[in-house]
Amino acid sequence: MDPLHQYLLLSAMLFAIGFGGALSRRNAIVVLIGIELMLNAANLNFVAFGLLGETQFIDGVMFALFSIGLAAAEAAVGLALIISIYRHFKSTNVEDLDQLKG
Repeated sequence: MDPLHQYLLLSAMLFAIGFGGALSRRNAIVVLIGIELMLNAANLNFVAFGLLGETQFIDGVMFALFSIGLAAAEAAVGLALIISIYRHFKSTNVEDLDQLKG
């Protein structure tokens, strides 16, 4: 098995763990961690295809760096929303958030 297939298998496992965590948990922070795991799996794919693919361009690393920047912004906005929701509802349980009025 060549290294590209090994990286893709690892990435698929990371994505599956993140997807399962994001869908099965009720705590908003754990859901955010699951989303971050899925983004890291995509970053691993970008780097693996960029460096171990047939053409070996640096474009995969550039996409991964851009994705890391987006993930950092998403985490900051997500944590700000979670703090705001906790102040209003006194809970981070996503099932308790069924009201749309502020």
